[in-house]
Order: sequence, then structure tokens, then C-alpha cells
Amino acid sequence: MTSGFFGQPDDLPRRERTEPGGAVGQLPPDAPGARTEPHDAVLSPVRTAMADLRLRVPGVRGSVLAGVDGMLVTYDLGPQTEPHDLAALAATTFGLGRQVSLVLGQSPFRDATMRNEGGYFTVYAVDGSSLLAVLGSDGLNVARLHLEARPTCQHLATLLA
Repeated sequence: MTSGFFGQPDDLPRRERTEPGGAVGQLPPDAPGARTEPHDAVLSPVRTAMADLRLRVPGVRGSVLAGVDGMLVTYDLGPQTEPHDLAALAATTFGLGRQVSLVLGQSPFRDATMRNEGGYFTVYAVDGSSLLAVLGSDGLNVARLHLEARPTCQHLATLLA
């Protein structure tokens, strides 16, 4: 049993991790939906850029690259975090941010940061169809993350083009 809203227990089912050992960025070759080698070669520089962000900014625990539809593209996370869930959360955050932008008459969505008791979740728009979601520990310097992540998003956009 886990803790739900305001510490109340909940009985919701939890997704079990299927990737062995938390491999960085790809499904096992025999898994349904696993990418073939040519696609992995294309995403290798993307995963490298994501890992570089994690190494440059203390407190970054990992990141996922997702479509605005919530579909996972690739990830750089440890074994304790489910990348598909973060991709879905990134799309939800993007949808909310887009609505806020429309209602307030502001420019398109750029980024959103949420802080919880255990850390941070920040979503950046990479291009019109991709999002970078970054998971950070409680000691994360968010200003430093923004300074490093925005150029990373520009680099990712060129890699995905």
C-alpha cells in the first residue's frame, strides 16, 4: 500500500518495471516495441545529450524525451523510475501549460517546473512535437537547470530534425 493524496493510503495498482537493470534509453531487443539497430544509432546522440545534461547539473536524476502525445522516445534514468510514466506526465504538463498560454494570451509553452517534497519535475518544449522532462532531487538548483537545459533542448531539436 502506498501513500496517496495528502498522505492517505491508496489502493491504486502500480506499474511494474519490465526493463532489466534500468538500461539507459532503450528496451531489451526481444521486448515488444523494441527499436531496431538503425533507430538506436539515430537516438544515440540524443541519449548522449541527455546524459550530458545530467552530468553537468548537480541534482538532475535523469530525463525522458517524449512526444507531446505522451509517447516515450528515449530516456536517461536509473532503475527506480518508470520512463513511460514520466513521458505521460510530461504530456499532461505540456497540455496544462498550453492551455494557460492560450487563456492568458501569452506565447506558446516553453517550460514548467513543479516542486514536490522530494524534488523537482521540469518539462521543456524541444520543438513542436517533442518534450524533455527532467527529474531533479530536492537540492537541485533550478536556475542552473534552466541555464543548461534550454541550450540542450535547442541541440536536441537539431538532432531530431
